[in-house]
Formats: sequence, structure tokens, C-alpha cells
Amino acid sequence: MFKVNQPDNHLIRPERQCFSDLKLQERPHLQEWLVQTPEALGEDLLVIQKEFDGFADTRERLDLLMLDKEGRLVIIENKLDDSGRDVVWQALKYVAYCSSLKKAEIVEIYQRYLDRWCNGQNAVKNLCEFLNVEDLDDTVLNAGSEQRLILVAANFRKEVTATVLWLIGHGVRAQCFRVLPYSLGEELLIDLQQIIPTPEVADYMIGMAAKEYEEKSVQGSQKLRNEIRRTFWTKTLEELRARSIVRYSNISPSKDHWLASATGVSGCAFNLIFLKSEARVELMLARSEGSENKWIFDQLEQERHKIEERFGSILDWQRLDEKKACRICYSQPFDGFDEENWSERIDWLCRHIVKLEEAFSDPLARLNRQLKSQSGTSVSGQDEFQ
Repeated sequence: MFKVNQPDNHLIRPERQCFSDLKLQERPHLQEWLVQTPEALGEDLLVIQKEFDGFADTRERLDLLMLDKEGRLVIIENKLDDSGRDVVWQALKYVAYCSSLKKAEIVEIYQRYLDRWCNGQNAVKNLCEFLNVEDLDDTVLNAGSEQRLILVAANFRKEVTATVLWLIGHGVRAQCFRVLPYSLGEELLIDLQQIIPTPEVADYMIGMAAKEYEEKSVQGSQKLRNEIRRTFWTKTLEELRARSIVRYSNISPSKDHWLASATGVSGCAFNLIFLKSEARVELMLARSEGSENKWIFDQLEQERHKIEERFGSILDWQRLDEKKACRICYSQPFDGFDEENWSERIDWLCRHIVKLEEAFSDPLARLNRQLKSQSGTSVSGQDEFQ
């Protein structure tokens, strides 16, 4: 690690330090750095608990419990200047303890963390957003023996690295990150790098693990959900065609929870949504430029009364300021996976997607003409397209 001194065109080497000499401690410093910046470990991770001690018949506690994008638990054990001899054994006990955690227990653990540290945010909502699913029932958390192990320390003893490499060779996804402190004048610098497996080997292993996870995901409950959705959409498309709703003539059944059809405006779609607990029709504004989605939404909202009058009900207008896309929708609760309710649900979707299209077709066509006439012009300002 070097700093470039541009005026003199030379490199300045920071001075290597020890955590103990800097009076830095494991919990208030190293652990909190990872809590605040989990992406420092090279991927998107969600912190779901710290100092977790929810193990039966033991007072032991693991440093950090996180979740990766595939729904796997990630057990993280931190040390400072030296890993010690027993860190792998200690961490493997935690992995074993966590291997039996069920989805409901993970949600509860995460909710306790949010209540204590994050002003009581909603665990289920955060998990759905992190995992990019509409319904938490659509994913598996902590599947089988897919728990992961990450060790963080400034120095790893040989017996530790040898054991970790042996674990990797036997299918355990384990990683070692070396964390080194440096000083440069009054500045404190932290170098955090994965050393086992090396990044090149890790890429290969991650790719193989992703392939294996994809193959497994079509089994069990997920496979059943996919089959249910495909069957439901087959029946829905048959009914749409029977009603001469030609917009869906060339659309095939899907295993996903939605079916989309074009609106005539690029990046915007009319969606049919099939969830376990509700049905929904929606207009999704998802153009590549977020400012265009917000502009279209705002223009439509100015006609809200007329649109809702044509639709025949009050719509849910979701500008979603924290995201690029916008959504305008109408939903109805159903017990979706009870096939006895399907006829009623399909009829509801068919009727309301027609109403939605009729309510928005004229405003969207008009706005589309404006977009095309002003192509290349920013819509982020308040007066554009007026």
C-alpha cells in the first residue's frame, strides 16, 4: 500500500501498525467497522445480529451473523493482531449451532437486532428487499448445510490456514480476510484483503457454488411454487384469450409471480401479479432513467381523479422515491395457493387488468408522444416537457 505524492511524483509508504499499539479493540472498533460497512468483505451482506448468544445450553456468542444474497447464513469471527490456535474450532461450533436455525427464527433474530440498533425497522420488509423477492415465502433461508464461515485477523497461524484449506477442500465455504492497520501522519488506514482462498480461486468456487445452488433451487418447495405459478398462469392466459384480450396472445406461462405486457411506452408495463396472499394489477414505470419514471408518474398523478374515475376504484400510487422505478397498482387479498380460489382470482385479474389498461391508455399515449418529441432532453427539471 502506497500513497502517491503527485507534486513530487513519488510514493509514500504508510507505516504498518498493530491494533494493540493503537489501542484499538475487537468489538468497539473492528466489529463495528464491519457492521457499518459489510461490503468491505467483498460482497453485499446483511447484518442480522452481533454478539449473538442465542445458543441453547451455552453462553458462547459469535461476533457477527450476516446473510448473503443467496439466503445463506454467514458466521464471522474477528480477531485482532493474531488469530490464535483455536479460532477455527470456535467458529465451527458457531456454524454448527446456526445450522439448525429456521426461517422464522432468523426473522426473529434479525427483528431483535433492528429493534435494538436500527429504530425498529421491519425485518420481513428488509429481508425481502435485500433478497429481491416480493414475498419471503418465495425463498429459502439457511438451506441445508450451506452456512458460510469468515475469519478476520491481522495474522493467521499456520495451523489455522491449513485447517481452513482442508475445510474448503471438503465443501465448506470458508474464507480468511487479513486486516492490517497503517498510519500515514494523523490518518489511520485499514487494508482488508481476502487471502484464503485467493481471489482467482474464489471466483471459480463461487461460480461452482452458484451453479449448485441454482440446481438445488428447483427442488423441494421452490420447485412446487414454480409449478403452481406455471399452472396458474396457463389457466389465466387461457381465460384472457377466451375473453379476446389480445394483449396477452403471444405471452407464455411463467414460473415467476408476474406476467407483463407492453403499454406502448418503452420501459413501462402492465403487470399481473400472483402472490400467495394477494392478486394485483399494476402499471410499472421502469425506464432506464429514473428521472423519466418520476416525471411520468407525476404527470399521471396530476390526472389522478380522472384516471381513478375511469378505473372505478382508488389506486395505490407508489412513487418509490428511494428507487428508480414507480408503481401504480390495485390489489385484492386471496389465498393464492388454494386452487379452489383460482377461478375467482383469475376472473378478478382479467377484469381489472382491462380496467387498468383503459384508465391509462390515453394518458400514456399522450405522454409517450411528449417523450418522443423531446428525446434527448432531460426530464429532471420541473418545467421540462411542458
